[in-house]
Amino acid sequence: MITLKSRDEILKMRKAGAIAARVLIELGAMIRPGVSTLELDKAAERIITCSGAKPSFKGYNGFPKSICASINSEVVHGIPSRRIRLAEGDIVSIDVGVCLEGWHADIADTFAVGRISGEDAKLVLAAKKSFQEGLKYAREGMRMGDISAAIEAAAAREGCTVVRELVGHGIGRTLHEEPNVPNFGNAGRGIRLKEGMTLAIEPMLSAGKCEVKVQGDGWTVVVADGSKSSHYEHTVAITDGEPEILTLP
Repeated sequence: MITLKSRDEILKMRKAGAIAARVLIELGAMIRPGVSTLELDKAAERIITCSGAKPSFKGYNGFPKSICASINSEVVHGIPSRRIRLAEGDIVSIDVGVCLEGWHADIADTFAVGRISGEDAKLVLAAKKSFQEGLKYAREGMRMGDISAAIEAAAAREGCTVVRELVGHGIGRTLHEEPNVPNFGNAGRGIRLKEGMTLAIEPMLSAGKCEVKVQGDGWTVVVADGSKSSHYEHTVAITDGEPEILTLP
């Protein structure tokens, strides 16, 4: 069931989103060769808990950490570890979820570690561009397929493919709610968007083919052909006018 949020409830989600955005900014400043993904996770948990909130991911379906840190061909759900250290030329997706007073917000971005190749820089930017194109259609009266088709078309223009086995989602009182928000589809199809919907719109792109597989840890999703991947996400509210990004500092 899709739940529509009131303005007061969206305000609560925006407060959670502001914390999530601050976490992502501070982690971005920490990213450099030699840093372990566990260091990033500990910093994120400290910021979240000191803000009076909780990490949405920790314990969710058994996930053991507070953030997801996914490197190179890893699409999502990379588990932070002391043994995993960032290296020059890597790209790393950081996904952050925050729960404040029972309301969730979800945000992600992909960062360069030191100097990266032009191809990787293009891939990182493509995920953001795809989000921005999809956001144009996150308006009352549009269809979900309008968002999905815009994301897919933008990715294709950048020479990337969208991962089809993973999608965005509704969000609010729970981290994952209806409806699904695919990153592919046909314009004019799908549910009609209504004021009060809150969506985690999150393009997940591959520089190669779209097929993915899950690693032995049961969580980390990687591009099956070993191509690199990028991920960009914001929590967005559908209003009676322009879409409202709730995960801003």
